[in-house]
Amino acid sequence: MTTSDPTPAKQKPLDQTLAAPAKMAKNVIGDTSRILQDSGDMPTGRGMVSGSIAFTLGLLCLLGVIAFHFPEYLTTPELRKQYSVDVLRHVLFAALCIAGGLSLANIIRGKARSLSIVALAMVAIAVALGGSRVPVGDFPDHTPYIGLDWFILDLLGSTMIFVLIEKMFPLYKGQSIFRKEWQTDMVHFIVNHFLVGLILLIVNFMIHRVFGWMVHGGFQDMVRSIPFIPQLLLCILVADLMQYWTHRAYHEVPFLWRFHAVHHSAKTMDWIAGSRMHVLELVFTRVCVLGPLYVCGFEKSVMDAYIIVVGFQAVFNHANVHLPWGPLKYLAVTPDFHHWHHSSDDAAIDKNYSAHYAFLDYLFGTAVKTDRQFPEKYGVVGDYMPDGFLKQQAFPFKKQTD
Repeated sequence: MTTSDPTPAKQKPLDQTLAAPAKMAKNVIGDTSRILQDSGDMPTGRGMVSGSIAFTLGLLCLLGVIAFHFPEYLTTPELRKQYSVDVLRHVLFAALCIAGGLSLANIIRGKARSLSIVALAMVAIAVALGGSRVPVGDFPDHTPYIGLDWFILDLLGSTMIFVLIEKMFPLYKGQSIFRKEWQTDMVHFIVNHFLVGLILLIVNFMIHRVFGWMVHGGFQDMVRSIPFIPQLLLCILVADLMQYWTHRAYHEVPFLWRFHAVHHSAKTMDWIAGSRMHVLELVFTRVCVLGPLYVCGFEKSVMDAYIIVVGFQAVFNHANVHLPWGPLKYLAVTPDFHHWHHSSDDAAIDKNYSAHYAFLDYLFGTAVKTDRQFPEKYGVVGDYMPDGFLKQQAFPFKKQTD
């Protein structure tokens, strides 16, 4: 007569019970990771649109709550003075409700479940950490920081504004929001925002070192005496003249081109493509452009307005947008004008350098001359730039092979 040991029979269900949540979590994370690595149009009727919105809002809400906990290290000093904490609390609460509601509805309906489970988990963690009620006390104002708040606000605002504009007035109607290589550009977008504090520190230091000896109080007083609108137009002109020649040097000096080629490697143009840039180019260009503005001593209100203009154009001119510009296209840089600069068509090589005033390229003889309205292809000629943020940052320092 034999008897079976009851322990294995009892232990097996227990092992399965413990393993089930871990397996489910692994599957959810794996499915979400695959979705984030994918590109192309989102299928309709599967909850992907609402799931993506819930995931994005859930992530931004979680980051926002963390920023509320550590404002001295995670928020930008210049922005702290501009926005209301109470308004941000209301926005955060609304975003938590929307993300939670969309993700919960998808889970109940069985649509985009993996993405929605991760979104709901982020909402739950954000709420557990205090949600929109995290207290903010006094804190020192001169600590090292990363621009987490700038990243959150800019990503939220950019997607709401520029994605809508791209869908209303597309240049290429069939282009997907999540086009190929969007992940690489998103990493550039994130890093550029998170490093804003360090970049500004380096830029300010170099500006004072390189341009400080040129500052003359009498000249600055004369510039500040100019009325606001003409002073703003002059500010943009000075900036764009420096931008033009710096930009042209990137194209005509082989060593500098290796850094600038990172920016030109995007093969699809949309609002986030302009974020693709080598960090050293970002620093060098800001020093070359902001240095002369510092010497001129423009009014703070003028500089604030210029920052808004350059911030908008830097995104808008890369966007997948086409509008009937009329004669304005010969005066100001538009997406049509700047798209040609990013084209790898023969007619577009080393053309259209201006960032604000298109007439500078016509003046200096570098405007694109072609009968075609739009470019056929984008990117660097030869398509030699590797994909991925780290590889692109390392590219300029690698030995060239012919």
